[in-house]
Amino acid sequence: MANSSIVDINGQPFTLPDLEEPQTEANAKLAQLRNHYGEHPSSGLTPSKLAMVLREAEQGNLIRQCELAEDMEEKDAHIQSELGKRRLAMQSVDWNIVPPPNASAEELRDAEMIEELLRSATWLDDAIFDAGDGILKGFSNQELKWEYADKTHFIADAEWRDPSWFQINPDSRNQLTLRDGSHNGETLRQFGWISHVAKAKSGYLARNGLARVLAWPFLFKNYSVRDLAEFLEIYGLPMRLGKYPAGASDREKLTLLRAVMSIGHNAGGVIPKGMDIEFEKAADGGSDPFMAMVNWCERSQSKAILGGTLTSQADGKSSTNALGNVHNEVRQEIRDADLKALAVTLTRDVVYPMYVLNGKSFRSPRRIPRLEYDLNEGEDLAQFVQPLKGLVEVGVSIPISWVHEKTKIPEAVKGEPVLTLSQASTPPITSQSETALAALNATSKSVEEQPDEVEQLADHLQNKSAQHTTDLIDQLRQVVDNADSLEQLQEQLIALQLDTTDLEKLMSQALTVAALAGRYELLQDAQ
Repeated sequence: MANSSIVDINGQPFTLPDLEEPQTEANAKLAQLRNHYGEHPSSGLTPSKLAMVLREAEQGNLIRQCELAEDMEEKDAHIQSELGKRRLAMQSVDWNIVPPPNASAEELRDAEMIEELLRSATWLDDAIFDAGDGILKGFSNQELKWEYADKTHFIADAEWRDPSWFQINPDSRNQLTLRDGSHNGETLRQFGWISHVAKAKSGYLARNGLARVLAWPFLFKNYSVRDLAEFLEIYGLPMRLGKYPAGASDREKLTLLRAVMSIGHNAGGVIPKGMDIEFEKAADGGSDPFMAMVNWCERSQSKAILGGTLTSQADGKSSTNALGNVHNEVRQEIRDADLKALAVTLTRDVVYPMYVLNGKSFRSPRRIPRLEYDLNEGEDLAQFVQPLKGLVEVGVSIPISWVHEKTKIPEAVKGEPVLTLSQASTPPITSQSETALAALNATSKSVEEQPDEVEQLADHLQNKSAQHTTDLIDQLRQVVDNADSLEQLQEQLIALQLDTTDLEKLMSQALTVAALAGRYELLQDAQ
């Protein structure tokens, strides 16, 4: 790849290096990183040891904190499950490459070119998932492998690098460098990395990740699980007490001891005649205190990772549908925040380099295409259409493009087949007298050409009553969602006062029209 003098996304000039060989392979000082293996600091973890690990990370040595985070994700199924939900949610949202404002034709073509390259990239989904590793550790780095073909520079792969390969630059506590044995470390090469920082809280880079928050519940949970295992081992079986007669030899005593120790597991044993084994009732105890501690730790982990517990744990007491929906909204807000941060990273480390190396319209780092996630949720059509129709009827000017954006229905291109109504809709019947008049004026048509008035009336009644029925059902649904028990639901239903005045008036009009239609049919038959 030819060298060229350009500027980075911050406008700082630099010389583009040869990107075809990754930095960790081109620099001999970094070869030792590939021989690094984790020390698993979670083994024998104590509060004092954990405090030491966290203090080392604050001083720039991230190795043990990153290795502890790996152990936590591997050993604690609850942490792995909750993190997996958050990371997989990042892959379920579509993205687009958006050109700069008031883009020229050349800038539009460059944005389309970059989107085409990324749509065909086989590494991008894995890169998005690996970037989510920063949620736990605070950062995630992936080294890019570039290739050149058909007069285009493109990324062929993005390889995840172990977080323990990196250190904090002592002179800049928010800068990551590669561990090459020097004091400051090796600076990450421009255009060579996807370096994503996921902030769980404000602070320097070493204290950003969730690992520091989750480490304490992880430690306390391990203590409780260990104590619970010991409790079950001690109290799960009755106490065996062996008695030997006076004058028993050491060999006979040893034989009795082996029988006592093995009878609990083997449910059988042999002892000399004259010796006894008695089963004593163990002291009373329960596992509830240990499980209470485990449950508290897991709830704390869920709150830290997903912002709540009802989307992952249901206790059957406080877990109502309404509260679950609230917690799910919080979880969605966390997902959107993760994607916004990731979009900034991908724009800086992927879109911008591809634009600089391939774009014909590149002039300044202040006018570049950017990657954006589509975070808008499609509106519920059943709840959206009626209010929208009312706004249009009172004269509100609503752009069609806005409706397509809200409903997530794509706009039809020129010449594309579109859905249409198979026949004209029935004109609305607004009053009792107009209904009767419309039925009487139909005598000018032959019987074969006349529409069925009964069907028309039924359809019209259904359309007019739909909104009233929906309102009543919504009131009932709200009562059910807010109830915490069947008894409370019964009390609220008894106290509920439903307003059915409009529906009763509509039914009365319908019965009047039906009576007129019946009389008209009788008169026609008499003639």
